[in-house]
Amino acid sequence: MYKTNLKIMMVAALLLGLTACSSTSVNRVDSDSVQDLSGSWNDTDSRLVSANMVRDVLSRKWLVKYQVKQEKNPVVIVGKIRNLSHEHINLRTFIKDLERELLNSGEVEFVASSQEREAIRSERDDQAYNASTDTQHAAGQETGADFMLQGEINTIMDAAGDMQVKFYQIDLNLISLKNNRKVWAGQKRIKKVLEKEGFFR
Repeated sequence: MYKTNLKIMMVAALLLGLTACSSTSVNRVDSDSVQDLSGSWNDTDSRLVSANMVRDVLSRKWLVKYQVKQEKNPVVIVGKIRNLSHEHINLRTFIKDLERELLNSGEVEFVASSQEREAIRSERDDQAYNASTDTQHAAGQETGADFMLQGEINTIMDAAGDMQVKFYQIDLNLISLKNNRKVWAGQKRIKKVLEKEGFFR
């Protein structure tokens, strides 16, 4: 009995010691700083790729042609972005980065996503029953999008020994909702070289 209790106490002391040695240090850094720890897709990739591709799509002739012909800015919506890569990518943050860049450019108008529209329509239905007549917003007054931005993210992985190369290819297309014509095709590539060091060898 004594030996059993002693063993239990020794194991508990060992676990307590390991817990004390594995404390985590936290340092706050600027959210725009580059922190590439694993070589996987991260917030920096999302931010830089979205900014680069939005600059490209807004610099092409389709935009001026539309503005001159229609005498207004086009209405855009971000559609489905598919992750066809080897790793998990948070597409929601990438889509939000694209939306922010497009909206803040001042060159296009922007409409809510399909998920956001459902919530707004639910609120509109609620107003029809509960809000005063002069503050209600009727259905059927939504602005339709002229163009949808769609695309996909692909990766190619290559490795030999302690070296690994990750290649990302992001393809986006802007498509007219009127006639399904592609008015812009953009592509951004990222290549990361990873080398194992120290105790990983």
